[in-house]
Amino acid sequence: MSPAAIFQLHLLLGYVAWLLCIGVYVVPRLKSVDRAGAQRAVATLHSFRFFGLVFILPGVAGPDLPSGFAVTAAYGDLAAGLLAMLALISFRIRPLFWLLVVAFNLVGVGDLVIDYYHGAQSGLPVLAGQLGAAYVVVIVYVPLLMITHMIAFYLLVARQPMTAQAHRGHPVAN
Repeated sequence: MSPAAIFQLHLLLGYVAWLLCIGVYVVPRLKSVDRAGAQRAVATLHSFRFFGLVFILPGVAGPDLPSGFAVTAAYGDLAAGLLAMLALISFRIRPLFWLLVVAFNLVGVGDLVIDYYHGAQSGLPVLAGQLGAAYVVVIVYVPLLMITHMIAFYLLVARQPMTAQAHRGHPVAN
């Protein structure tokens, strides 16, 4: 099997594994808390995106990793991670919290989409070995990030579950 095929299979299976895990363990838990608490959990995960700077760390990523991919991925992740941290810090100031939740999710998804584009344009699947230790970020962490962004967007537009309303003392509408 070619390196490109292995890379693409790894990426696909990363999504499958995380979807199975999240469907069984995470979604039921998020359904049991209010929307702000669920977004807080997603923001906590995304606050670790500073780790994307590994793409530009000499000795971790290979010297032939396309810089168009590496630099954009590194700083896009950093921006999304910092916005997630700001959301967490502002949790008690709800209007600011919600603004930052939307911001980190928009920036985060934009970063991942741009990274996929740059990766495809630069032939990253063929050069996957140049990711070095950062290979794990792309195969394990990126699918988790994209899936949780989708969950966050769903939570932003979905009506609050009746169980969460009842837990907060609000009457349940029929």
